Amino acid sequence: MNLVIVDYGSGNLCSVENALRAAVDAHQLPHRISITENPDAVAKADYVVLPGVGAFADCRAGLMALDGMLDALNEAVLVRGMPFLGICVGMQLMAEKGDEGAPNAVGGEITQGFGWIKGVVSALDPNQQGVRLKVPHMGWNELIVGDSPLARQIFAGLEGEKYATHRVYFLHGYHLTGADSREILATSVYGGHIVGAVGRDNFVGLQFHPEKSQAVGQMILKNWLNIKL
Repeated sequence: MNLVIVDYGSGNLCSVENALRAAVDAHQLPHRISITENPDAVAKADYVVLPGVGAFADCRAGLMALDGMLDALNEAVLVRGMPFLGICVGMQLMAEKGDEGAPNAVGGEITQGFGWIKGVVSALDPNQQGVRLKVPHMGWNELIVGDSPLARQIFAGLEGEKYATHRVYFLHGYHLTGADSREILATSVYGGHIVGAVGRDNFVGLQFHPEKSQAVGQMILKNWLNIKL
């Protein structure tokens, strides 16, 4: 099975690749992993991973600079129904729109996302109930896992003492707002509740970085690689 990591000039590609290879090797999975900027390879892939580091608008621009890449993603994910994993900004791009890095972002022009899931990517509010939070949100936070069939599948095995807290590593200043509750797989608390993972059908998005989340991240990647559609 061919798994492709999309290279559009914005992503922690080596870390993501190494984490996926570690999960494949540890569990003797049949996935062949490659990094590509070729839309044809993405359109024909069996699994697609879209990482992302930076501002929403910049990542969208980098993706659109690859002629045919958005069409290739739609072909693989929406038409052929292949498993998709978006990480950090790669998850955020699944939303309807975002205002990070856009001209006149506050109350002004916004950047369109893929529109695969409901919601808008907006800035984290540093002022929460009289407490000033550090933004960007950087560090380890506990996941609160939902009870949908997809959530149970993606976060399976995170029980018992070793994984009791479900702590994962976040690094972001923007988050998904206005999401459909049916598409929220997990949340976390940073001031208020923030979306930690979303998904529907064959696609999953993680706001946190599984490649930096040690044993818990490896378990989540293994579960996604074994996803049952």
